Amino acid sequence: MTHAAPAHTDTEPRNALDRYFEITKRGSSFAAEIRGGLVTFVTMAYIVILNPIILSGKPDVSGAVLDFNAVGAATALTAGVMTILFGVISRLPFAFAAGLGINAFVAFSVVGQVTWPEAMALVMINGALIVLLAATGLRKAIFDAVPFQLKIAITVGIGLFIAFIGFVNAGFVSATGAASPPVGLGVAGSVATVPTLLFVVTLIVTAILVALRIKGGMLIGLVFGTVLAVIVEAIWHIGPRAFDESGAVVNPGGWGLTVPALTGSPVSLPDLSLLGKVDFTFDFGRVSAVAIVMIVFTLLFTNFFDAMGTMTGLAKEADLADAKGDFPRIKSALVVEGFGAIAGGATSSSSSTVFIESGAGIGEGARTGFANVVTGVVFLIAMFLTPLTSIVPTEIAAAALIIVGAMMMAQIRHIDFSDFRVLMPVFLTVTVMPLTYSIANGIGAGFVSWVLIQSLSGRARLVSPLLWVVGAGFLVFFARGPIEMLFS
Repeated sequence: MTHAAPAHTDTEPRNALDRYFEITKRGSSFAAEIRGGLVTFVTMAYIVILNPIILSGKPDVSGAVLDFNAVGAATALTAGVMTILFGVISRLPFAFAAGLGINAFVAFSVVGQVTWPEAMALVMINGALIVLLAATGLRKAIFDAVPFQLKIAITVGIGLFIAFIGFVNAGFVSATGAASPPVGLGVAGSVATVPTLLFVVTLIVTAILVALRIKGGMLIGLVFGTVLAVIVEAIWHIGPRAFDESGAVVNPGGWGLTVPALTGSPVSLPDLSLLGKVDFTFDFGRVSAVAIVMIVFTLLFTNFFDAMGTMTGLAKEADLADAKGDFPRIKSALVVEGFGAIAGGATSSSSSTVFIESGAGIGEGARTGFANVVTGVVFLIAMFLTPLTSIVPTEIAAAALIIVGAMMMAQIRHIDFSDFRVLMPVFLTVTVMPLTYSIANGIGAGFVSWVLIQSLSGRARLVSPLLWVVGAGFLVFFARGPIEMLFS
């Protein structure tokens, strides 16, 4: 007598790959993971162009500069390897790439004091410290000490930050060049460029698709916008927006970063000459030990809390966080994130960290590390296909960031604002992030205000001692400029 095989249930894994990544268990599917991984890459692809723009061409203290193409190849390689590594080990849909803010700090502040190889050595030291903090459990302990309300505020703040980045990238919000107001709508108060208009069209189309719950709605919207942009560029030859030697804008109605047109061969061999170009033998006759310490301190705080805040927000958006804000394999996630900084320094592409644009893939359905494998593989392919990588204009990719920002904003409903002791720190966390263009600044403002307001209003016993330590650290972080000058 034979027995019929048991009926397949919705929570039963289909195969070993499904079982390892827990795809079915988390209510996802291979199709959703692939779509999510592709959407994440599309919204992040700009980093392969933007990171070289930030890092290359900036002379270090010795006058040396990094090659644009070499930085681009190193950026794609590091993003691909770290994204896959994080997905396989932590099994979470959080993609990696060179951290914005950290790369700018390295390019505009650090290399004015040290050489590029020395700067990347400092990035690696920062990563090693993060790994140490995560491996010893201290990073997780700090994470646990953060009140639930602040964890939600971090998610909401990141949502607004993502949206703000999207609006700026699309040219919908731009600097006015005046003291007041510092920013305004488009050009001279109106949507006056074709790229920004196409952003608006893409945003509306994508929002409608998402509202109708159409599978792949975000990816369809991005493809639609890109195709439309390619057609428009082919007809009107809008060209790039650029700056002349005096800093004046040339072709203000052009594309902001990448032009949606394929010229020349789509394939090129990557230049990996920057791999391993680090120097730990600092010239203390040129830079003081205090300056080195403050650089590492700044990198550590920015990297540490940017990543922690980003992972908190993404886990909440993916419904992977529990009531305390914890998410699966959190310790391994925090350890691997530290290795991202080490890898970024070793490849001269700056610290590689979790990218908030991963929220776009999560919004498309990604729930596991398999989506990371998809994103990472495409990044590795992108090393050889730089012309194709740059075909998606930032104005079109920005539409996905606005959608994700709106989704993350919805988390604010979980906070009770009846207590001003809660309202004020939450408000500062949410607003300081986009207004200062820094996740770490927003977290710092929230932490410091939470500790002070709670303690001085009769609730000191409810504040974790570890939060006091972190709050004091943020005070040093905010005052690092005067402190460095004092000890120089």
